[in-house]
Amino acid sequence: MQNTSWPSDWMRATLGLSVLKALDGGATYGYAIAAELEEQGFGTVKGGTLYPLLTRFEAAGWVTTQWRAGDGGPGRKYFSLTAPGRRELADQRELWARFAATVDGYLNQPGHHTRIPEGGTDGNP
Repeated sequence: MQNTSWPSDWMRATLGLSVLKALDGGATYGYAIAAELEEQGFGTVKGGTLYPLLTRFEAAGWVTTQWRAGDGGPGRKYFSLTAPGRRELADQRELWARFAATVDGYLNQPGHHTRIPEGGTDGNP
């Protein structure tokens, strides 16, 4: 998929939901999550961004962790969604769909401008 450099505030806003979705397929480790997101067009997600997010998810009870031996290398920490994590993913997906539809509807309105009441001020001196 095409790798686009998305605005960083968009990435911050959607990364949590996207990581929960990446975990929906079963237990996986951080590097594999980052690789999947990059493959899906999100761009590079750095470990310094991903791992604190996964730690917050663990503290919230949305993921559990398990160390597994590596194949001839060091072990890896695997992350799995819990039942509350799956509920959170479902809730966030629903909210995201509503929010995206709201933004899309607003952006596609023709020539809509905010009106200033007569005799009012636009806030500028």
